[in-house]
Amino acid sequence: MININLYEQIRYLYAVEKLSQRAISRKLGISRNTVKRYCQGENVPWEGKHRRYERPVTGPVEEVVREWLAKDKTAPRKQRHTADRIYQRLVEEYDFTGAPSTVRKLVKELRLEGGKAFIPLEFDPGEAAQVDWGEAVAYIGGQKTRVQIFCYRLCYSCACYVAVFPTQRSEAFLAGHLQAFSFFGGVPRRLIYDNLRTAVKEGWGRYVKAEQDDFMALRSHYAFRADFCNPGSGNEKGLVEELVGYIRRNVMVPVPRVESMEELQVELDQRCLRYQDKHLRYHPLPVKEALAVEKQHLIPLPVKEFEYALTKMAEVDNLSLVKFDRNRYSVPVNLVGRTVTVKGYPFQVKVYHHGLEVATHPRLYGQNETRLELEHYLPVLVKKPRSLANAAPLRRANLPPGLNELKDRLLARQGDHELAKVLGLVIDHGVEEVEKAILVALQGGQDTYQAVRYYLDRKDTPDSYRGAIDTSFPKVEPVNLQVYDNLLAGELQ
Repeated sequence: MININLYEQIRYLYAVEKLSQRAISRKLGISRNTVKRYCQGENVPWEGKHRRYERPVTGPVEEVVREWLAKDKTAPRKQRHTADRIYQRLVEEYDFTGAPSTVRKLVKELRLEGGKAFIPLEFDPGEAAQVDWGEAVAYIGGQKTRVQIFCYRLCYSCACYVAVFPTQRSEAFLAGHLQAFSFFGGVPRRLIYDNLRTAVKEGWGRYVKAEQDDFMALRSHYAFRADFCNPGSGNEKGLVEELVGYIRRNVMVPVPRVESMEELQVELDQRCLRYQDKHLRYHPLPVKEALAVEKQHLIPLPVKEFEYALTKMAEVDNLSLVKFDRNRYSVPVNLVGRTVTVKGYPFQVKVYHHGLEVATHPRLYGQNETRLELEHYLPVLVKKPRSLANAAPLRRANLPPGLNELKDRLLARQGDHELAKVLGLVIDHGVEEVEKAILVALQGGQDTYQAVRYYLDRKDTPDSYRGAIDTSFPKVEPVNLQVYDNLLAGELQ
């Protein structure tokens, strides 16, 4: 290959000076073949010749590998050939002697052949958002826990919202929507989903025939349209698919260690706000500026928030428990035999009777678990003191330190009737006031109901908690018998 200066001289002498190829060859001192190649401008020195590279090692097996990869397209996704498996088969079936790296290179090139091309999408402000679930692991209260991540992303601004839940059940799915709508202060005209069972009852993609009732209610209340992707077409909602990976790599690494999911949600909220400071590639505006534009085109939120709880009617059994979603929760004992309304939220269970909230519990997601509240059973425990030693509500209760110590002392000396009276004080005065009186009594070495009642009755007296009752016995001076001896001695005289 000649340099560009020599090429310039050849072209000038041939095209301008009209010299023959022989004359140019003689004048420049180069071969006539070189002059012939470049004089008419058919070839240029700055373009290399495309050469076909032979595959001396993998060439003989290339068609075999190509056939295996073609068959993989109809095989289950998790049962397709890896490059290592292809290498193993080539060695076993074709006596292949090449290295594994040459096979990996061949497989990579063949898989890139005929690669899919995607069309870049463009959305108007407020037109659409994409929704999907992700899964991750976090340490909640020191325990390794698998958590479900609800991901929501506006298509115009690419602003995102992420919420964490214990499950992907319907109530969590609906709650995620409400949190996202509230976070952005409005709703896009269209939401794009996979064929989620919490949304789709029958059909798939454009052929969805029926939606779940609660999802239809949500969609109607917030006035948006739902579009469902074709099965296996994650590219139809690539924005939220990308968000799921981003959250796993940037928020959940290293694995978060928090005391509760509420604490993890606070961190996720902050990350979503910080994400708005980004300026994404190929986007004309930063996320925050684009979001400001998009918010002006969102559908306003309705006046009343959607009720997304899973609601059931249940009868209170004779243990003052209601069954909900394979677990049991306590309610006040005066409701035994009554029918109540139980509402299950992602993190709470609330019980209502005649429209009034009568109990609230953390949501249980195990099976055959029971959640008890001591206050629900106090009226019965006061009347049945002999049950106190083995009463499950009392054993499981998270009592304040003073009341817990007094309980242990009274039960140790079989003072169950005294303990019942102390629990009666809790009903009348509240656990905080009773706890104050107990701490003063214990400080003075007194562990009786009478002492607790004394300090509780004197709670309005200034400095009443500073001193303790003098519980020592009356002091009796010893009798001086010498007086009697003197009397007797005098009489005898």
